[in-house]
Amino acid sequence: MLASFFSAFAQIGQITIIGKQVFDMTGSTLSLGLLGLAEFLPVALLSPITGSVADRFDRRKVFAGALVGETLVAVLLFLYIWSDPSSILPIFGLVLLFGIFRASASPASRALPIDLAPPGVLERVVALRTFSFMAGAIVGPVALGFVFVGGVALPYLVAAGGFAAAIAMLTLVPRPPVRQHRPAGARQVVRDAFEGLRFIRRTPIVFGAISLDLFAVLFGGVIALLPAIAEERLGVGAVGLGWLRAAVGIGAAGTALTLSIRPLRRHVGRQLLTMVAMFGILTIVLGLTRSFAVAFIALLAAAAVDAVSMFIRASLVPLATPEHMRGRVLAVENVFIGASNELGAFESGVTAALFGLVGAIFFGGAGTLVVVALWWKFFPALRSVDRFEEVRSSATSHDNTNRETPS
Repeated sequence: MLASFFSAFAQIGQITIIGKQVFDMTGSTLSLGLLGLAEFLPVALLSPITGSVADRFDRRKVFAGALVGETLVAVLLFLYIWSDPSSILPIFGLVLLFGIFRASASPASRALPIDLAPPGVLERVVALRTFSFMAGAIVGPVALGFVFVGGVALPYLVAAGGFAAAIAMLTLVPRPPVRQHRPAGARQVVRDAFEGLRFIRRTPIVFGAISLDLFAVLFGGVIALLPAIAEERLGVGAVGLGWLRAAVGIGAAGTALTLSIRPLRRHVGRQLLTMVAMFGILTIVLGLTRSFAVAFIALLAAAAVDAVSMFIRASLVPLATPEHMRGRVLAVENVFIGASNELGAFESGVTAALFGLVGAIFFGGAGTLVVVALWWKFFPALRSVDRFEEVRSSATSHDNTNRETPS
């Protein structure tokens, strides 16, 4: 949990400051969209393979190795920004490099808490892991926003310290009590990646949950536009931007903490779709307001309902996946999440350049509502899920069958 906190502190805080600096240097919402694309491409290309790696090697070491790379990128960003640059191209290059290490870190970091959790408390552990990540997402942007005022390059040095702290925490994590697969060659790794894709495609609950997040946040995600919203719509600087980004973490962390105490038990499929619809409505509110207070509350509330949907998805997907495939399935899901967030940032930047800031946000919120209506109709298996236990028993049966069948 502490490794997750420090990793999120550094990652979310750093990308918030990068967005601020890129917008300050270019004044272009399209640049913010391209920044999201630079984050997404390595995740899309590498996550299926890194998921197989997370299944075959010690997940603690995979996570720690990726964090070492992220620390290096933060230091390089510090050195470049310290030189008072005039070009954003090296920043984009370093973001691409960061994405490579992030693609390696994500499947291992998400699977570790599930590996360590006893079955009876898994849902609470998922919620606590979300809470620890979101706590870092609160503190990181606010802290680095204040540090930015003292020196534009200093936030990256602080981020490097956050990644280093996460590495230190991982040294205290014991080896998870799960079956570890033996290393395989490159062909087997690729086959494993495609096996994860096939499993998702033929499992309607998993496919519906992951694709819902992809398309809903692809349209409704406006986080990448926050630097432009803060500057053009609300008239606030780096500190105000940091608080707006922190509102996302506050809403999500508060909800995750509540769910760790009182997890959802019934009607989880319907609640998932309802929460995503509310997210779309709150996105429209954010696009229409010029009040900092209203924008802050809208972001906080949108993050809260998104945290409920994220908790449901983060519980459904691993519970519906046999343990021996968990890393590669979570890696494929990470591509979908990356597509919804970073590719959504690209979509937001392009639509903002074409239709203006308000038009882009309104279009995104309305698109999210359309997605919910379509998924309600075409994914009845997802809509009909009542209890998490139903999904767990189905996955256990699948895993037992797989282990009994000779390969």
